[in-house]
Amino acid sequence: MADLLLELRCEEIPARMQAGARNDLARMFAEELDKAGLSSEAIDVFSTPRRLALIARGLPAQTDARSEEIKGPRTSAPPQALEGFLRKTGLTKDRLEERDGVYFAKMETTGQPTADLLGAMVARIVANFPWPKSMRWGSASQSTESLRWVRPLHGIIAMLGEQIVGVEIDGIQSGATTYGHRFHHPGPITIGGPSDYAEKLKACHVIVDHEERERIIREGAQEAAKADSLSLIVDGGLVIENAGLTEWPVPLLGHFDADYLDVPREVIVLTMRANQKYFAFTGEEGALAPAFVCVANVDASDGGKSIVEGNRRVLAARLSDARFFWEQDLKVPLEEQAKKLGGIVFHEKLGTIADKVERVAKLARWLVEQGIVKGAKPDQVERAARLAKADLVTGMVGEFPELQGVIGGYLAEAQGEPKAVADAIRDHYGTPAEPISAAVALADKLDTICAFFGIGQKPTGSKDPFALRRAAIGSIEIIVSGGLRLGLTQAIRGALANRAGQAKSSEAAHQLDRTAPEVLEFLADRLKVQQREAGVRHDLIDAVFALGGEDDLVRLLARVKALQDFVETGEGTNLLTAYKRAANILKKEKWEGGKSAVKSAELEPEEAALVKALDAAEPNATKAIEKEDFTAAMGALASLRSPIDSFFDHVTVNDADPAKRARRLDLLMRFRDAVHRVADFSRIEG
Repeated sequence: MADLLLELRCEEIPARMQAGARNDLARMFAEELDKAGLSSEAIDVFSTPRRLALIARGLPAQTDARSEEIKGPRTSAPPQALEGFLRKTGLTKDRLEERDGVYFAKMETTGQPTADLLGAMVARIVANFPWPKSMRWGSASQSTESLRWVRPLHGIIAMLGEQIVGVEIDGIQSGATTYGHRFHHPGPITIGGPSDYAEKLKACHVIVDHEERERIIREGAQEAAKADSLSLIVDGGLVIENAGLTEWPVPLLGHFDADYLDVPREVIVLTMRANQKYFAFTGEEGALAPAFVCVANVDASDGGKSIVEGNRRVLAARLSDARFFWEQDLKVPLEEQAKKLGGIVFHEKLGTIADKVERVAKLARWLVEQGIVKGAKPDQVERAARLAKADLVTGMVGEFPELQGVIGGYLAEAQGEPKAVADAIRDHYGTPAEPISAAVALADKLDTICAFFGIGQKPTGSKDPFALRRAAIGSIEIIVSGGLRLGLTQAIRGALANRAGQAKSSEAAHQLDRTAPEVLEFLADRLKVQQREAGVRHDLIDAVFALGGEDDLVRLLARVKALQDFVETGEGTNLLTAYKRAANILKKEKWEGGKSAVKSAELEPEEAALVKALDAAEPNATKAIEKEDFTAAMGALASLRSPIDSFFDHVTVNDADPAKRARRLDLLMRFRDAVHRVADFSRIEG
């Protein structure tokens, strides 16, 4: 048994590609081993900005000998078929075995040294590596047949134990040589094998293990915060990104001018994170602190003072630009900014953003006036809706598009708008709970969904260019978490009608009846996805939707929860079985009902017991449903279990007497319809 070391050294690999590259390298190598009939005890992968490495542990010295039987042509086949089979196997006819008129070849494969197979494996991995983006370089790049790699490839280490595995790729010969840190140890290093690879690189200021670099960055930032009595704003993605940018990470604490803190907090944090890869801090009361941690890739002789000062100056320049945009935007009221939205196209078939704002304002106000969203004033909701998109034309959002909504909220508050209005502007892209915010956010999302469905731009497969699935999930979360008693059909038709009114098109109005059911079905599918994580069965949602007319999601989910609790009990399971038996009989007989005149004197005891149970269960279930007490409705259905079981055990439905048969089929229909008062049990699996 021996370990294999593979290092592919190149120019800087983008940090965002390194995790995927590690996974692909491990997967591709495991697949190559499997094809060769080999296996390893473990495969460890590493990456730095300048290398992608793998150590496969516990490889056998050679492959196992294998015996394989290959089926050939029939003995009666033409001679050419036999000749082709002999060429394929490399055998002579006398070595074939004949069974049942068919030739068989028994092939014995001797074991091969693992070292002889590895070179070709590495070459195939490099040739077929799935980088998201790759390049050609040098004179060879004039041919499309030349090697592609993420950045120019400079070196290959391939060693099985202490033995070099021969590989040549694009003129690069494998060996045992790599290079250390670009500044601390730029010279060559000779690796003895997999066992000393990480240690020798570390001695030359390269930490090859990405997880160790992440730990150093994370702990270093925490220690810097503690030393300055600050709290680190935890950012796992930033830790990973800095680890992908450095081979010898050194976290360094710096400070910036506190005067910049009058710029919105999110702008400062985003500037530090996106542009400079800095970590941010908060002070004792949670306010943003004028401090940062940058991660150097060098152990500076002055302790990093010059590096920190250089980073401070760069950050100061960026924050100065941000403050300029902020101060300029403060001078223009959001109401004035909103007037510019008429010049921005939302979609060529849906008009401008100003048109969208008009639709959202109308729908949001309706949600409040109808009492669907409680605790909000219609005028404030409409005001928030009309200002919600105004920050799209500000300098701040032009510079920081990720902060649309956030900037609008800050500007609204600074310009004297009520806090609830400012909060709604800030939060309307999310799933807020506060009344004004919820009304604007829900109206915005429903309008987006309905508008694009109205022009036939529905999500298909994995394609969802307008993020309608996300808008649907957001709408559902607002409705369900806020307990909003909303008839979705009415809201959808209202949103579609708003758009049709703007379009002033008879075709848009004509499409309303067709589009509304499509949108409702789309939202129902998203509801199943959203509820699956909460453990709610999709078939039960289907069973309630199938009743028709149930588009109040709060009531629907209450019904579904009670139904799930019921069908997962013994009583529920048995009633479902009885229901399906009854439904199958009625379907087979194509029974439409109403063909019998039942007299109590004619009933068998089991029939009478079922009639009595139905007489009690039907009104009880109806009253419970009217009160939205769905648990009680399930309890009413549960009372039918014993009499329906007894009915099937003792009564012959398809009696030879036509009157009895009709009476019993009508009784089964009544039982089925009673169950349907709660849900369509035919949609329930099991």
